[in-house]
Amino acid sequence: MGVEIERKFLLFGDAWRSLGEPVLLRQGYLSSTRERVVRVRIEGEQAVLTIKGASVGATRGEWEYPIPLTDAAELLDGLCEQPLIEKYRRRITHAGMVWEVDEFLGANAGLVVAEIELESEDQAFDKPEWVGEEVSDDARYFNANLIRHPYSRW
Repeated sequence: MGVEIERKFLLFGDAWRSLGEPVLLRQGYLSSTRERVVRVRIEGEQAVLTIKGASVGATRGEWEYPIPLTDAAELLDGLCEQPLIEKYRRRITHAGMVWEVDEFLGANAGLVVAEIELESEDQAFDKPEWVGEEVSDDARYFNANLIRHPYSRW
């Protein structure tokens, strides 16, 4: 079983904008319940199907499989819950760790979060100056929840 240990944070200022190259992501959910998430994502010219289990703290089971780009596009447009999540992602290395900064579009425009994947929940890491309040435990920031409760309606 794959495991994901991830922490999520809000950002300060715009210093992050000059770091990392933005890549457009389109993602949708075939299932977005608390117990399981099944996601289709297109990132640039790559597509993946991801299955995630329920979160226990910052940890949850995760399985990810590459799928054909044309299949992903058909799933996004035909079977996934609407609206889709669209965002620009920058991968930024800081102190030997990769931060993924997501700048959301559409109904979630204005929301920007940074995520870091860890080896263990108690792993120490250095936060860049542009990383602010942690929101890992706030379900409003879960991508699957942003479909039903977009940032623009908070």
